[in-house]
Amino acid sequence: MQAWDNAARLIDGKWAPILSHKWTELAKVIAGLIKLPDPGTLCFAPNTHEFATRILSAMPVGVPIRVLTTDAEFHSFSRQLARLEEEGLALVTRIPAEPAAACMDLLVEAAGAREYDLIWVSEVFFSSGAALSGFEALAAAAGDAALVIDGYHAFMARPVDVSAIADRAFYLAGGYKYAMGGEGCCFLHCPPGWLPRPRNTGWYASFGTLGEAQEGVGYATDGWRFMGATFDPSGLYRLHAALNWAASVGATPGVIHAHAHALQARFVAGLGGTGLDPARLVVPVTDPARGNFLTFALPDAEAWQAKLEAANIITDRRGDRLRFGFGLYQRESDVDAVLDRMRSL
Repeated sequence: MQAWDNAARLIDGKWAPILSHKWTELAKVIAGLIKLPDPGTLCFAPNTHEFATRILSAMPVGVPIRVLTTDAEFHSFSRQLARLEEEGLALVTRIPAEPAAACMDLLVEAAGAREYDLIWVSEVFFSSGAALSGFEALAAAAGDAALVIDGYHAFMARPVDVSAIADRAFYLAGGYKYAMGGEGCCFLHCPPGWLPRPRNTGWYASFGTLGEAQEGVGYATDGWRFMGATFDPSGLYRLHAALNWAASVGATPGVIHAHAHALQARFVAGLGGTGLDPARLVVPVTDPARGNFLTFALPDAEAWQAKLEAANIITDRRGDRLRFGFGLYQRESDVDAVLDRMRSL
């Protein structure tokens, strides 16, 4: 309502309070949540694909981009890379995301074995829920490559601390799902000095330099250098309100994560009689290195999803992977109710 009210009252004048206040306040909140030393390194966009294309536009030209990544990155990025490969514009090395326990070591080894322009890896894999650690070692091995960490399934789902690599790694995530802010508001932390002039650029990227004499196309030196152009600002209001509400009730990422894991343990312990085998979990509940959803590898995952949906149990599926999400908005009684319903299928 605040976004609508400001737009209705101020019309074009709404941008002053948005960019001088709402933007700044939201950046401060996010910086605190992921342990950034400077909120000025953040910028916002409607989706993370916009950031992906802007980062790719900052890569060297004239030769294929050398990319190190995994085989379990988010679909828009994977699709974009595959399209560049079709044109001979990218040479991509994909490390297996499973077994997750070996993934980071393989990434570090690969990063040290040859030179890359871009290294892109998820903090929590969408395909399994497995959570990686050891990003400091990857940053040390990355050489001159731009390092990007996709925190989509980590931000506001589990504690995040990028302070040790804030001067070296990009970090992106958004307000959808875990942060409860809805669509249309994603953020990117831009380490100082890295990729200073992306070719995919809009006029917002020159904020702070418009009054200065420059040669060529000017860029801001902070996070604004990765900005595009005019956008729908309502997402900033929603995400700011959601994060402030979470803070007001003590729903920190650590509290949310512990709550989700407790619900997961209760769910798995009660699977007897449901026909769903805990042995099919990709990441067992005994492994703490996981996100806030459980993933089952099932040859009949599609049939399972349809059967559950008919009982008004909503799950998510990626191929043969069936995912059950757990969060702040669920209680133990909700888990018990789902299990009872599953036993009656």
